[in-house]
Amino acid sequence: MCGRYALKSSRKAIAAWFGVDEDSLPPFGANFNVAPQTFQPVVRLSPTTGEHEVVMLRWGLIPIWAKSSREGAMRFNARAEDLATTPSFREALRKRRCLVPADAFYEWQKLGPKSKYPHAIAMRDGSLYAFAGLWDRWKEPGHGDDEGEWLETFTIITTDPNELMEPIHNRMPVIIPRRDYDRWLGSETSEDDRLPLDLLRPFPAEEMTAWRVGDKVGNVRNTEADLLEEISADEIACEEEQAAEQPKLTKPKPAKHPKKNDDGGQGSLFG
Repeated sequence: MCGRYALKSSRKAIAAWFGVDEDSLPPFGANFNVAPQTFQPVVRLSPTTGEHEVVMLRWGLIPIWAKSSREGAMRFNARAEDLATTPSFREALRKRRCLVPADAFYEWQKLGPKSKYPHAIAMRDGSLYAFAGLWDRWKEPGHGDDEGEWLETFTIITTDPNELMEPIHNRMPVIIPRRDYDRWLGSETSEDDRLPLDLLRPFPAEEMTAWRVGDKVGNVRNTEADLLEEISADEIACEEEQAAEQPKLTKPKPAKHPKKNDDGGQGSLFG
């Protein structure tokens, strides 16, 4: 999965990377701890000009047919292998693909029942990159075309881990190579056209790097630049020592249930 990422690149760098006019960018700044349900810059094809545009969308996709905006809370990720068959994403895959700019993403490595260690993952050369995403628009049910406001949202697509990510987590976000941005964004695709599903694969591990970061990233209120700093070997050893000292969880003994009566009476519902 991908539930946190960092975007530190300047507006000028983002505009140049994605081939858009800097003056056309909406207001946004650096955020070193992007979390779901927040508005973030996303690159898509403009519905009016067909050119790349950067717009602010809320992270957590709400399908156009959803009854409530709360349905987007759990749709911040979409599994690549399920896109074509999941109603929430099927139409967006055909018509509303997007790119999500990022400089790094965070993932937690689970090493015990209560031990999770955050890692930052980025490009080895430190360059900006983009996740594969889908977007949709939603309005409160009952509002006509001229009533209420549209809420535009997005999700980040995930796939199997590469060799770098495999020891950390069993999923990773799909990262689109820069040369394939136009092909991923595409235009409206008919049922007979071939979707760029071949791009939904793990990014080459040799082009990426990962390092341990501090626990502060676990709090969404922390958004400072030091979240991306690698913690020292002494700090890692201290965290692991504290985790080892935590009491192990013991499973409660199952309750004893009365046996069923000979007259057919019910004892335990699950017995």
